[in-house]
Amino acid sequence: MSLHVWWLYVTAVFLISATPGPNMLHVMTQSIHHGPRRAIATMAGLMSAILLCLIASALGLGALLKASPRLFDGLRYAGVAYLIWLGVKAWRAPVGEAGEVGATRARSLRALYGTGLLTGLSNPKLIIFAAALFPQFIDTGRPFAMQLAILVISFVAIEFGWQCVYALGGAKLARWLAPANRQRLFNRGTGLMFIGFGGALLGARA
Repeated sequence: MSLHVWWLYVTAVFLISATPGPNMLHVMTQSIHHGPRRAIATMAGLMSAILLCLIASALGLGALLKASPRLFDGLRYAGVAYLIWLGVKAWRAPVGEAGEVGATRARSLRALYGTGLLTGLSNPKLIIFAAALFPQFIDTGRPFAMQLAILVISFVAIEFGWQCVYALGGAKLARWLAPANRQRLFNRGTGLMFIGFGGALLGARA
């Protein structure tokens, strides 16, 4: 992989990661409800999803999904169902009294990691990028392992940076969400966005 190709890749990943999507929305939401420190477990789950998708793509899953529309559809529908479930759950989330936002600590780190992993695996941006775009940056005439390591590390570093930005933003937003009416508005807005992401994934094509 040439330096020029790597810069194109970094630019594409930077813009894709910066754009609000299920991953960033989920990090921000978890930071609001559980605090930025515990949101690190969610971020770890999202990073695991990224690693799985990119490595699977490099090993040929992207080509397999293109060759097998039914398999792609099965994964797509599972992702749609999960994103819509997140949307409904966010819409119906209970509203606390003033000052209670960000005080919840009931969920275990394992649960936070698990929801991050599932959210990442159902992220339409990640699925489409891993299946269609990621393999285009690998030069088949050069050592595979080194290229894969560079591309994956670059993606993880950029994604982690943006997740930190959204997590810290969520921590600050928690103070603004103290009134119950603002919490309710945020919950419903978040729910609609997750459902919208599910609709975007439903429209994806192998």
